Amino acid sequence: MPSVNDASTHQLVPKHKSDNETARLAVQAGYPAVQPVLYDLLGWIQDFNWPVAHELFDFLASIGAPLAPHIRRVFSREDLSWHYGAIWLIRQSSELYSIFRADIHRIASFPTVAEHDERLDELCSDVIADCERPNPNDRCS
Repeated sequence: MPSVNDASTHQLVPKHKSDNETARLAVQAGYPAVQPVLYDLLGWIQDFNWPVAHELFDFLASIGAPLAPHIRRVFSREDLSWHYGAIWLIRQSSELYSIFRADIHRIASFPTVAEHDERLDELCSDVIADCERPNPNDRCS
């Protein structure tokens, strides 16, 4: 498998919120080719109204556990709309849910004022309901 250098992976990061062409190139390159720019790609789900968010979302969710350190970095920031997007990714991946289960439960049960104001506690309660069903393949797959 050919190695991907930093210059070529940088070309896989959208330049603006409507740069669907570059987002599609990232998806086509796949994982692990995009590994060096995962955090940058994750930045494009800060706002689900951005067209590139729709292009990248399912692909990012499919990456699973390798995305965890980057999601942890998102959670260390105060951008709650970005937290919202990250929680939606967690909802779509059983691997990510198992890694972030404690975080999701904490937000659902003991949200900060800001998390409550942004309704992250409600989202996390929904994630728990979906991901802890008797048949987890119903969701979080």
